[in-house]
Amino acid sequence: GKLNGGQVNYEGINYYNNLINEILANGITPYVTLFHWDLPQVLVDEYGGFLSEKIVEDFEYYAGVCFKHFGDRVKNWITLNEPWTYSVYGYDTGVMSPGRCSSWYNVNCTGGNSGREPYIVTHNLILSHATAVQLYRNKYKPRQKGRIGITLVAQWYEPCNVSNGDEAAVYRKLEFMLGW
Repeated sequence: GKLNGGQVNYEGINYYNNLINEILANGITPYVTLFHWDLPQVLVDEYGGFLSEKIVEDFEYYAGVCFKHFGDRVKNWITLNEPWTYSVYGYDTGVMSPGRCSSWYNVNCTGGNSGREPYIVTHNLILSHATAVQLYRNKYKPRQKGRIGITLVAQWYEPCNVSNGDEAAVYRKLEFMLGW
């Protein structure tokens, strides 16, 4: 995240260093998720968070801080937790933070466009994931010898009828869920 224009919050670094050390001291292997729907409010206020491509650079910076400070002990990195859930429930249906959607979809939404925003957010999530993975693989993995990936959520679908249209619809739905 950001603190006073992008400075690293070393109290946070110390907290997580102590947490990681304690986890390891108890024989537990740490798996670190960089983003589990907890975007710093300053990024939302400044430029709309994942609605803006500016998030990609900030996410890369944040990931680099984590890799640099914790990668000597953390060998399992997850860039994003369930990005489909974040996109759809946060920007299409509005049932999760930040609660954005079209008013025709849900009268309780705080604003948004259900037909457009989930795609913008998804695009920027994919770019953020790819940028963090590239940074890790190119700069940190050779020394740290860790792994990096993404956590996806999925439901399984079957066609209602044996028809090309139904089979194509199922394929599209699975691509929306798993095609990250």
